[in-house]
Amino acid sequence: MTDSITFTNPILEQRADPWVYRHTDGYYYFSASVPAFDRIEIRRAQTLEELRNADPVTAWHKHDTGPMSANIWAPEIHFIDGKWYIYYAAAHTSETNEGLFDHRMYVLENDSANPLEGEWVEKGQIHTSWETFALDATTFEHKGIRYLVWAQKNPDIVGNSNLYISEMENPWTLRGEQVMIATPEYDWEIIGFKVNEGAAVLHRNGRIFIGYSASATDYNYCMGLLTADEDADLLDPASWVKSPKPVFQTCEANGQYGPGHNSFTVSSDGKTDILIYHARNYKDIEGDPLYDPNRHARAQVIRWNEDGTPDFGVPVPDGKAAAEAK
Repeated sequence: MTDSITFTNPILEQRADPWVYRHTDGYYYFSASVPAFDRIEIRRAQTLEELRNADPVTAWHKHDTGPMSANIWAPEIHFIDGKWYIYYAAAHTSETNEGLFDHRMYVLENDSANPLEGEWVEKGQIHTSWETFALDATTFEHKGIRYLVWAQKNPDIVGNSNLYISEMENPWTLRGEQVMIATPEYDWEIIGFKVNEGAAVLHRNGRIFIGYSASATDYNYCMGLLTADEDADLLDPASWVKSPKPVFQTCEANGQYGPGHNSFTVSSDGKTDILIYHARNYKDIEGDPLYDPNRHARAQVIRWNEDGTPDFGVPVPDGKAAAEAK
């Protein structure tokens, strides 16, 4: 049994789309959407519990005008080949067109050892096959190949966004084929909006797992799961199997509503996987749920089934410290 893992939810209030990365320096690095959607903040701490009191640093602020001047969403901080990168989505306006925003995906780079220091340089837009609504870029390396997974609107498919994968030439440039690996198809993925978004990758037990989120950002928001064998061709849509039911969803008994836009991290000893996600602690929202600021960042220990698949359980109540992992 590993050491007891303790943290109290929420780990950080009013931070949606939370991303936590544990680096080799022993720090947890945290990024997320801020309620004003106007900047990218990062912070670090040596435990998840200490993140709430860590001083945030503004890595980047939205432009006054132009393509990166509105709705800065879901920044993710990654360490690739000795440099730090932040993937984020930005728009030129907060207005929508036929229900869709106009986000595109962008990348920042910092060559400092500590990303809270140094200069963040704009590497530009990640260009895909279409100039359409695109967001939630995440990246991972497998068998020496770097991949990007992201959400985007296909002009020929009804709905907001599907999930795509592509190899990468470098941390801000795609190469080769861009393949759709998931589209909203089940009833629980199309409530309010037809959405597959917010992908995060976990490689365990001979498989590649992708947690993602579906439906509108109210209490219907929930997590789905894609699974591929680690030896499969990840660019073959047939390699990916979608779980037919949500794997993490609203739990009214525990006062947790709309859990989603997850990421994955590990305990300080590296032995226990931890799910990071946002959720609200109330169901009814006045106005557009997107602009309700109270999606709080939360954490939960992942259990593993005998067949090697993750068991996310149900969102634990606020204030409850995590149990030790077996």
